[in-house]
Amino acid sequence: MSAMHSPSSTEDLLAAPMRAEMRRTDRPPPSGVGAFDFLIGTWTVRHRRLMRRLARDDRWLEFGGRSSMRTILGGLGNIDENVIDLPEGGYAAATLRLFDASLQRWSIWWVDGRNPVVETPVHGSFNDGIGTFYGDDTFEGRPIVVRFVWSAITSCSARWEQAFSEDRGQTWEANWIMNFERLA
Repeated sequence: MSAMHSPSSTEDLLAAPMRAEMRRTDRPPPSGVGAFDFLIGTWTVRHRRLMRRLARDDRWLEFGGRSSMRTILGGLGNIDENVIDLPEGGYAAATLRLFDASLQRWSIWWVDGRNPVVETPVHGSFNDGIGTFYGDDTFEGRPIVVRFVWSAITSCSARWEQAFSEDRGQTWEANWIMNFERLA
């Protein structure tokens, strides 16, 4: 029997091929497994949220927060935990992202700690360094399409934007922007 290196955990065993591929390319693929690796770590977050959504309101609320993301399932998914420091009081939230290799797309679910139910997911992928994700949902009883866009991604920063559309994507209203700056 030959001596073999024994990984320290199942996650190490599953993630090893992905880490080797990342070393070869030195950047995450534009889509697929590893597309969210840029977000691994701990971040400070500057939030801008529209005061009232889909109400022709142009007033924004600005506040801080923190986020920490790690991979799960050997890189086929990830989860982040968030602290959102609203002026009226902070709360915890989480994001779950899973990659479906057969569809070559990511699905993203949000869980708000104030009402901990898994919200309707958005689905999509990265192209040329920008991640775009869409999902059907409702807002105040009205059907909407939700869009998430990840952009301006570097090793120490990233930008996320949420927008709603009431006309099946003909027009969009951005209503939440998060600017991430790496802490660790």
